Parts: sequence; C-alpha cells; structure tokens
Amino acid sequence: MDNNCFYCTKGEQLENRMIKICDLSVSTVYLFKEQTHKGRCNVAFKNHVGNLFDLDAEDLHAFMDDVAKVAKAVNSAFSPDKINYGSYADNMQHLHMHVVPKYKDGTSWGSTFEMNPEKVYFTNEEYEEIISALKKQL
Repeated sequence: MDNNCFYCTKGEQLENRMIKICDLSVSTVYLFKEQTHKGRCNVAFKNHVGNLFDLDAEDLHAFMDDVAKVAKAVNSAFSPDKINYGSYADNMQHLHMHVVPKYKDGTSWGSTFEMNPEKVYFTNEEYEEIISALKKQL
C-alpha cells in the first residue's frame, strides 16, 4: 500500500477518472470515464508494485491472464478493429495496463492512443450500459 497512490487509496482521484467494474484474480478492472475509445479499460494489479518484473512467475501469469480476459471481453462487447495495450507508469508507480479498443477511421487509428484526450464523456446510464456489456463477457 502506498498512501500517495490513487489505486491503493481508492479515493477521489481514482473516482474522478474511472469506474470500478469488478475484481479478477489478481487485479481490479476499471472503466475510464473518458471514452474516446469506447470500452477503454484499465487493469490494475491489486497490490502496490511498480513493474512486471516485480511479480513472481505465478502473479505475473495471473496478471497477464486478467489483462487478456479484459481484452477478450472488450473485443466481444464492442468489436473493435484492434486492441492496444499500454503500461505507462512514469508518475504512477502502480502496475496497471491500459486496454484500449481502436476502430478503423476512429481517433488515433494507426498511431499511439492519446493518454488523456478528455473529449468523450457519457451519462451515468451510458456508463452502466458499457459496464453491463463488459460484465456479461467477463
């Protein structure tokens, strides 16, 4: 636990950016509130570690299984043309993986997705529809 980490404290900073979907074997799945890429999720390791190499083989395998499970759910629920993955943690030293569905002719197709575009936000009901669609696949 790191008291400076919003994944650990689960406070206002986290709630302003993401909505918890569910817990998996070694991670928690969140839906980004910013939905330029419809279905964009984040898979955060439950314990505070900074890197993949900080995990033992069993936890590493379980974490990557969780990421793959979320990617498959996003793919099944929203039929993107490709799933992109990102693990950026220069300032946020908590292991997490972005699962970003990309759509041909959509935002940033053919390039790296923008981390915080702050363009597309939904109503609570629309978020619930997305979460429901993902939970059916998880």
